[in-house]
Amino acid sequence: MKSTVLYFEELDQSSLAYVGGKGANLGEMTKAGFPVPRGFCITTLAFKEFISRSNEMNELLNELKALNIDDLQQLRKIGKRLREHMEQIELPLQIHKEIIEAWKRTGEDYCYAVRSSATAEDLPMASFAGQQDTYLNIYGETELLYYVRKCWASLFTDRAIAYRVKNKFSHDQVYLSVVVQRMVKPEMSGIMFTADPITGDRNVVSIDASFGLGEAIVSGIVSADLYKVKSGEIISKSLSEKKIAIMPLLNGGTETKELPVEKQKQQALSDQTILEAAKLGKEIENHYGSPQDIEFCVEDEDIFIVQSRPITSLYPLPDLPQQPLRVLISFGHIQMMTDAMKPLGISVLRTIFPKQMFLESGGRLFIDPTLFLQTKIGRKVFPKVLNNMDESISWAIEEFIQRPDFLKNSTTKKSMRPLFRQLRPIFKEVILKIFRQDPSLAKGHVEAVIENIAMTVRKDLKHKSGVPRLEAVNSHLEQMVGHISKIMANPMALIIAARVLQKMLYRLTGSDYEFNELTKSLPGNIMSEMGLEMGELADLLRELPEVEEYLKTAEDESFYEGLLVVKGGELFKKSLEVFIGKYGMRCAGEIDITRPRWRENPTLIVATILANKRNLKPNEHRAKFEQGLKEVEEAKHRIFEQIGSSGRNKIKQKYIARLIEVYRYMSGLREHHKHLITIVLDECKQALLIEANEMVDKGILQQVEDIYFLTLEEIIEMAKGTFKYNVMTLIKERKNQYAWHQTLIQPRVMTSEGEMITRTIRKGNFPAQALIGSPVSAGVVEGRARIVYKPEEANLNQGEILIANHTDPGWTPLFQTAIALVTEVGGLMTHGSVVAREYGIPAVFGVDDAMTKIKEGQWIRVDGNQGFVEIITDEE
Repeated sequence: MKSTVLYFEELDQSSLAYVGGKGANLGEMTKAGFPVPRGFCITTLAFKEFISRSNEMNELLNELKALNIDDLQQLRKIGKRLREHMEQIELPLQIHKEIIEAWKRTGEDYCYAVRSSATAEDLPMASFAGQQDTYLNIYGETELLYYVRKCWASLFTDRAIAYRVKNKFSHDQVYLSVVVQRMVKPEMSGIMFTADPITGDRNVVSIDASFGLGEAIVSGIVSADLYKVKSGEIISKSLSEKKIAIMPLLNGGTETKELPVEKQKQQALSDQTILEAAKLGKEIENHYGSPQDIEFCVEDEDIFIVQSRPITSLYPLPDLPQQPLRVLISFGHIQMMTDAMKPLGISVLRTIFPKQMFLESGGRLFIDPTLFLQTKIGRKVFPKVLNNMDESISWAIEEFIQRPDFLKNSTTKKSMRPLFRQLRPIFKEVILKIFRQDPSLAKGHVEAVIENIAMTVRKDLKHKSGVPRLEAVNSHLEQMVGHISKIMANPMALIIAARVLQKMLYRLTGSDYEFNELTKSLPGNIMSEMGLEMGELADLLRELPEVEEYLKTAEDESFYEGLLVVKGGELFKKSLEVFIGKYGMRCAGEIDITRPRWRENPTLIVATILANKRNLKPNEHRAKFEQGLKEVEEAKHRIFEQIGSSGRNKIKQKYIARLIEVYRYMSGLREHHKHLITIVLDECKQALLIEANEMVDKGILQQVEDIYFLTLEEIIEMAKGTFKYNVMTLIKERKNQYAWHQTLIQPRVMTSEGEMITRTIRKGNFPAQALIGSPVSAGVVEGRARIVYKPEEANLNQGEILIANHTDPGWTPLFQTAIALVTEVGGLMTHGSVVAREYGIPAVFGVDDAMTKIKEGQWIRVDGNQGFVEIITDEE
């Protein structure tokens, strides 16, 4: 393919390198028989030949490469120089000749749209839409050649430069083709999304339409009508007041005209045209195999397609039929870890839990509870359980299970009987724990179970190597659910006891105050014990100033060696190693096996230790814990005093005392099942990394961390020598995919049709502009906002309020410093809320976009009683 000009009928998807995404799509649709106005493309070969005529282009491109993208003034300056320079380059004679020949063959009496089409445009993961320029209704040879040059120069618009930097495209590796297409003189134009761009529903076609050229819609100067079509029926119409339209002029150019008053509120497209357009859109989607963003226009009731590109903003669907309708819940939101995961992390979790229950999409896992929700008991119980984890998820599920198209598939309890049979022994144990067993003995039992499992796994993996060790890793992960079931009665007893106790105390006192007081200083809570021991490390630093200075610049590779050459370092090293011995398998996002553990990267906890030393007084962590115990006893006294001790009140007092005891001891054990998981994951990870090192030595992998981009099954196949793919190529593809997954925002709840179900804002008497969430820990405080993305990077100071996307056990040590907590994800019984109540700090969870709406340093008020955040003053 050497020509500098190619006609649409000569092009298809394989022509991307020569005519860019826009040109390739127009050629593909032309060949497929879709109604595309005729035209041709000036190829990237012409562009390369054109810029090769300049001796200055390389120098200007090198300046662009060295540009700091945040320096907007310099960006504009270099971009302007590039554009002005390109408009002065002489057009090669042969290219000039071929363009004019193609123009005459297509029809010199027509007006044309002249559009840029970049080689990095309309790709599955980056659309580049609107980054280069388009010129409409161009008439005549001179005008055509002028605007072709303008299109080429628009490769260096400010927005195009910034977009390439953001999406990691090199400026000198993106080339521009120019699409020259006959203008249709439309009465109406529109933009059609073959999947709803707002909700993500793949079965809803969304159409924006107005009078005249579509440029008015694209540029945002007119409000378009919005029509939605599903299953061949118009399901909604929203008619706008269309005061103006951009119309083509007879001899080229366009004009903006005011529409007659009687036409301004008229429906732009007839119902018949709406349905025909939606049908055509779905045909184009089926041709490409993915949802499309389509530009179209209507002339004499005929629909013409002038562009189609993939919709890149949709969250990808899991490998699941769209019908019958199913609902999927984000596992990451429940586990307080919404980041994308690498393939090994996903593979490990799908080995632990049933694959049919856990579905992967966009580098995240989703739970499919549809079968359970199709039962009456599921619809009654499940939303209430979810409400403790994430109120927004609970509301979304409540909305979903009321839908007629879901209810028609409801089943009886019969289909769930096998599951109920498996859970029956656990339910029996839960009843005994609530009413009969001594709750103070549960901790010893749980710790014995965990220690026995840990020793078994450690011993087994230590004495195997190669394929047997990898298969043993797989086997131990498959047994994890069975291990967890041995201690799951404790958190289940906690959920029931907490709900009953909270309701009883609310009826008794009229508030949740006493219930929250009972959450403080829980017995046996592994996270509290970890926080106290980290406080001891902070206190030790007070006596070791040289160690404190060393920690501020320490690096993981030489962490312990560096401690030994600092005065007091050996003493601190011994204490830290004791801490790591107990908790070194923990970290932020710890259910992802690929995340670095504190054991691997000790600097991950340095910031927290330093913050504790800076913000807490000596032994303050212990004093707070003791004060919490005192406040618990005072709360009990008030509760029992209010109940009274006469008559039946003695029985009530005894019953509530039992519930309090069960609630506090079971709360102390709520993290132990997760602690067990982290221990087994860490043992398995160490075994996998040993095998990965050997694969690096054999040249199978380039570096140890490459193993994270393979599934567990693939790793075993590699060890056996039965893996059929090129490992290096596969890993490179997976790394690129992971980078894309990291840019996606995971929906809390979505259907098998791709619809993201979102909640409406909770109603209440809130201040104007308040950020609404869920109240999860009582109290009202004001303080300076501190935005924290990673706990190891936190620099919390006394009196600051921690703002985060989510928190998990790896964040716990920060809670001793923060005076309040605000997160975008979470609910009443998630880790962070329980710890916040235990520490007695107000918390509001589930505040959408809290990390962007609240700015670093702003003075804010957190109301943990009603569940909102109010911004008082701007940052200093």
